[in-house]
Amino acid sequence: MQKDLHPEYKDTVIVCACGAEYPTKSTKENIHVEICAKCHPFYTGKQKLVDAGGRVDKFNKKFGR
Repeated sequence: MQKDLHPEYKDTVIVCACGAEYPTKSTKENIHVEICAKCHPFYTGKQKLVDAGGRVDKFNKKFGR
């Protein structure tokens, strides 16, 4: 590697809004994220169907389901 060309690679911590912390290495310090694997609905199994403006009901009425 050339001198003074590449950024410094250092230890850092990724912090989620839920409070989970992940130690890693990066060129940035103290990365903050809004969602992680511990609180993401897909990984926690708490995913729910969101009815956007009654579209599901409208579909069910139209096609008799």
